[in-house]
Amino acid sequence: MTETARTTSPAGIDPRGPRVGAGITAVLLVVVLLLGSGTTATVLLAFVALSFALGATRGTGGTWQGWLFRTLVRPRLAPPAELEDPRPPRFAQLVGLVITGLGVLLALVGVSWAVPVAAAFALVAAVLNAVFGLCLGCEMYLLGVRLRSRAA
Repeated sequence: MTETARTTSPAGIDPRGPRVGAGITAVLLVVVLLLGSGTTATVLLAFVALSFALGATRGTGGTWQGWLFRTLVRPRLAPPAELEDPRPPRFAQLVGLVITGLGVLLALVGVSWAVPVAAAFALVAAVLNAVFGLCLGCEMYLLGVRLRSRAA
């Protein structure tokens, strides 16, 4: 691989995929909030955290939500008007993993309120992405890129 090929942006993704994934995640997080701070809520939040781990390591298309989008939703849609850089949504998955993972870890050491608090923070981000197309983690990624370019 040439140096130029390594520095260019990776192939784009359909921006509707992460939004659909965020919608599915938002539904799961609402269920976590309805369950409260018990064992079932913690297990469900751990499942959400594992889903974020898949997205952080494999990209949004490598998650079960991405599979659902590719299999059930995208075939029924027109092609996207433009593709999106996969790096910001992947970083957003990492942010979701940190938030939900921290909630699960704190719950495991006895901090019962950590599950609903982590779920609420993640829910706000998921709803903003699913409903308005505003990806907070993506914006954090872009801010980091701008800050790095100014520092260089």
